[in-house]
Amino acid sequence: MRIMAIDYGDAHTGIAISDRTGLLAGYTTTLHSRKQETVVEGIGRLIGEYGVEELVLGYPKNMDGTLGPRAEKAEALAKVLEDAFHLPVALWDERRTTIDAHNILASAGKNAKKRKQTVDAVAASLILEGYLTFKRSRA
Repeated sequence: MRIMAIDYGDAHTGIAISDRTGLLAGYTTTLHSRKQETVVEGIGRLIGEYGVEELVLGYPKNMDGTLGPRAEKAEALAKVLEDAFHLPVALWDERRTTIDAHNILASAGKNAKKRKQTVDAVAASLILEGYLTFKRSRA
């Protein structure tokens, strides 16, 4: 079963899709839009193209675990995605994923400009890896 992880941002949304077994993160991309409708359309296209059966959406909690406006935005998107695609949507704690993604790209020698282009896709991969590890541990 393919699972798609989504790192939803204001201007860029990172996407990572697992392999068919649902064990490994595979394809990644970034959707560049500030419009939720455009992002949802892009997600829908990828769902169809890759046969995605489950979605995991980054849930941006504050560092102290409380929920703020960004978490509310993720909850609203989760509802839109469930209604649009009739797929399960799991909210996944994404604290530190963007920081970790920047560190990964910096250690790989990517300059700040190049990191900006791919950081959201790397963050989505980290969300997906965490979620897949969690699912394996429960199996």
